[in-house]
Amino acid sequence: MTEIALPRLGYGAANVGNLYRALTDDQAWAILQAAWDEGVRYFDTAPHYGLGLSERRLGAFLATKPRGEYLVSTKVGRLLRPNPEGAGTLDLAHDFAVPADTRRLWDFSAEGIRRSVEESLVRTGLDRFDALFLHDPERHSLREGCESALPALAGLRDEGLVDAIGVGSMDTDALLASVETGLLDLLMVAGRFTLAEQPALAAVVPACRECGVGIVNASVFNSGLLATNDPGANARYDYGTAPAEVLERVRQIAAVCRDFGVSLPAAALQYTLREDAVRTIVVGGSRPEQLHENAGHMRAPIPEELWQALAQRQLIPA
Repeated sequence: MTEIALPRLGYGAANVGNLYRALTDDQAWAILQAAWDEGVRYFDTAPHYGLGLSERRLGAFLATKPRGEYLVSTKVGRLLRPNPEGAGTLDLAHDFAVPADTRRLWDFSAEGIRRSVEESLVRTGLDRFDALFLHDPERHSLREGCESALPALAGLRDEGLVDAIGVGSMDTDALLASVETGLLDLLMVAGRFTLAEQPALAAVVPACRECGVGIVNASVFNSGLLATNDPGANARYDYGTAPAEVLERVRQIAAVCRDFGVSLPAAALQYTLREDAVRTIVVGGSRPEQLHENAGHMRAPIPEELWQALAQRQLIPA
């Protein structure tokens, strides 16, 4: 197991891969610069994000910074290959506003994992990655992920080609099975341990504690539901519309936060850092202002009495 020192706040670079809407190169650069200006020194990307666009833009930006001053992770499991049938269309089926002339090809073999890393290094222009995550193994084959992809990643770590390896997923069964292989250093928990809901607390977080696996907590706003002080009926939740019962609970949480003079986004960002297994919070952002706001939320003082009040009202676990 490798202990990697991650800062409290990282930037998830899906947005600079044109998630939901197209950004110019200059707009993407301004977002990354805002993150850097706020002291963010951990950046996470993936081939999946904009069919390589996120990796290319992030790499171009980081090329202007000293390599020893930041940490970067990417994902493996999906190779990018030419897709002539997609010419003239956009990758909107995956929520990215980029040309669909490239397609994703699942490959969990040892050769495919190594090739994925090599190709990501070319796209980013980096000499190495600090961490690598197997991306969404349950969407292809969880068994093959645990039996082939993760041992391949462990081999890359043993060779000294990467410091830490892990799995990133929104599925608690996949997250738990991955931890139980005993191969992981990190686990990227996406949307399953948030102020709105905590299904990862049942088994995933205890398993991480037992195995010494650090949690990289992502999607702590549940795709937007917790990102504003007054969530509306159309608030986005896990890339869709929030269920009525979830929206109502979040509105009750927001009301308690207001009673304590705390913004809902600040509470959402800081809530899971109270768990020792959580090493860092990774959040996205499609405008520089969002990066500045999130950094401010991470600095906001939050009284312990707020968490006690939420627990007393059974809005979070005691």
